[in-house]
Amino acid sequence: MKFSMLFIALALAFSAVACNDTPTASSQANTETAAKAVSQPAYGISIGDKAPDFELKNVDGKVYSLSTIMDANGQKPKGYIIVFTCNTCPYAQANEQRIMSLHEKYATMGYPVVAIQPNDPAIQPGDSFAAMQKRAEEKGYPFLYLFDEAQEVFPQYGATRTPEVFLLDSGLTLRYHGAIDDSARDPEGVREKFVEKAIEALEKGEAPSPATTKALGCGIKAA
Repeated sequence: MKFSMLFIALALAFSAVACNDTPTASSQANTETAAKAVSQPAYGISIGDKAPDFELKNVDGKVYSLSTIMDANGQKPKGYIIVFTCNTCPYAQANEQRIMSLHEKYATMGYPVVAIQPNDPAIQPGDSFAAMQKRAEEKGYPFLYLFDEAQEVFPQYGATRTPEVFLLDSGLTLRYHGAIDDSARDPEGVREKFVEKAIEALEKGEAPSPATTKALGCGIKAA
């Protein structure tokens, strides 16, 4: 009996040590390294998947879907540069002109930018629909700026950050996912333009490389 009680006590002590989730310096470093290597979330769509269509309200009050959006020539697009972005995130603000430039450069080539604001205004009042309308007018957005009011679209895609890009081809297949370029905050520090490089690959009939990068930005504010 004494031996049994001693065995149980030793087992409980070992279990308590094994379940201790306080990270050591080495385990924390390993976790951070692994996290940096992950560019696709555990939900949403992956490269090669067909992206879901949607119906979302634009800042002009009209409702748009991928099936009704046209390029700058009034033609069915060859692809769509879907960008989850917002008014308030410093990263989104730092990339605002770059998003506009993408549309200005590629919408006439058949790749319009479709910007989607996913944040809950109850959490981030600066991202309300009225605030979206005001910013789009002040900045002269040349692209659609849609409101994911029900917060149903961004989880379907697997977006977690603003800004975050999903480049689709004409069949709505995801061909590139991640950052706009390799300098999240400083436009002067850009060395590699990931989205532009991906579109150039599609134009040549090639697969984008890299097909995924890590999107750096603010976490999406969800209810």
